[in-house]
Amino acid sequence: MMTTRRSVLETLAASAVSPVGGVCAAITVPPGSAPPASPATPASRALPAMPRPDAVTVFTSARDTGQRLAAEPARHFTPGRQPREDEVSINVFPGSRFQTLVGIGGAITDATAEVFDRLPSDAQRQFLAAYFDPHEGIGYTLARTTVHSCDFSSASYTYVQEGDAALRTFSVAPDRAHRLPLLHRAIDAAGGHLPLFVSPWSAPAFMKDNASMLRGGHLLPAFRDAWAQYLVRFIQAYEAEGVPVWGLTVQNEPMATQRWESMIYTAEEERDFIRDHLGPALARAGLGGKRLIAWDHNRDLLPHRAHVILDDPQAARFVWGLGFHWYETWAGGEPMHANVRDVQASYPDKPVLLTEAAAEGFDPARLQDWANGERYGRSLVQDFNDGAVAWCDWNLLLDERGGPNHVGNYCFAAVHADPATGGFVRTPIYWALGHFSKFIRPGARRVSATSTRSVLRTTGWLNPDGRMAVVVMNDRDTPVGYALVHDGSIVHLEIPAHGFQTVVYAA
Repeated sequence: MMTTRRSVLETLAASAVSPVGGVCAAITVPPGSAPPASPATPASRALPAMPRPDAVTVFTSARDTGQRLAAEPARHFTPGRQPREDEVSINVFPGSRFQTLVGIGGAITDATAEVFDRLPSDAQRQFLAAYFDPHEGIGYTLARTTVHSCDFSSASYTYVQEGDAALRTFSVAPDRAHRLPLLHRAIDAAGGHLPLFVSPWSAPAFMKDNASMLRGGHLLPAFRDAWAQYLVRFIQAYEAEGVPVWGLTVQNEPMATQRWESMIYTAEEERDFIRDHLGPALARAGLGGKRLIAWDHNRDLLPHRAHVILDDPQAARFVWGLGFHWYETWAGGEPMHANVRDVQASYPDKPVLLTEAAAEGFDPARLQDWANGERYGRSLVQDFNDGAVAWCDWNLLLDERGGPNHVGNYCFAAVHADPATGGFVRTPIYWALGHFSKFIRPGARRVSATSTRSVLRTTGWLNPDGRMAVVVMNDRDTPVGYALVHDGSIVHLEIPAHGFQTVVYAA
């Protein structure tokens, strides 16, 4: 656990930083047209004073070392020069600005809430700080949850009795046992403000042509209005429980027939449901300001879905943006990042965001597999550089089996419960995400940040307070020395093999 409450970023206010200064350095583990942004971080959670303009602080995590978001001694910019062709350099041009960050976070599922409730009270407090405190933890600023059950629930359930199309029995009472209490605590831990978007996995069985919440099936036309009203009632019920809803997706993975909760929409069906049912229902209920996110599935079919929906002006007027997942590699190919870039360029007024990612196929022997964290790092860098305004991990917390999950679809999470200690353990996914979420805050603008060699990946962001955060990733087997060049100034750095670095300085 954390050994000091001193803010990591308080070290940035000094001209020199001890290699063991700040909470991050105290964390060691054994080897093994900008879219609308979220409201500003409340003053009580604001980051500390700016560092000296010439001071650079580097936070490092690396495989086979004890470094986990460890603050290194301060370096200083010197008057720059043209980088040589034979050296590796990261070149930052803050005058070239792109999308605005909405947030980075993860999902509070039934599984997460059930496992959280089994933790001792001290471990619960430490868990909340680890995720939502920007000083002691990694400062998550976005959350997702499900509309009734999904695979990461202990059983299937809905909020109405079977056959109740009039929704007279509608109640979110099942969520009061675990999920809603955790959502309240997460909001408090985040300083009282945590944008939340919600996603349905399936309509109730009686509304579908396969008469089951599982194994795909389509929404029956006769129940389109009832299902739209169900989603409206969910938002209203959560807000009545004191949990504000920032946005919603139309359907989780609408082209996947899964053995768990799932429901299929063709592109045309999703377009028509948005245009003729869900969009108008939200507007009539006074919820037209909620961010409605289409697709919410893999990058592969993202362009097709975007064109079918957004080329219809009546449907497009209800759609705030498009969500995507990273699982298109199930077919054996590489991640289709270019499709995100294509959609962002085709519809620059419609934000794109990653709405779910998880390392599949849980294996306890791979709990500390650094490759899982590197997979996250590569996606975060590329998705942000392709225009994503937000990035949302899947389950915040799972048990020692990668569940609970009522169909055995076990996965890795950034944090897992540790039955041996009664606490929890952070995995490499946590540290990889922290290099972004801790230092890139809502309202930050992405700037031009490029590497001269493919051995390094990078993305750069200018925070609202004028603090620059440049994330650098080296997934090779050897360390790499590089020059970071910013507006005519230069500083020489080195990143370890299989390392992440976040370079923070006053722009």
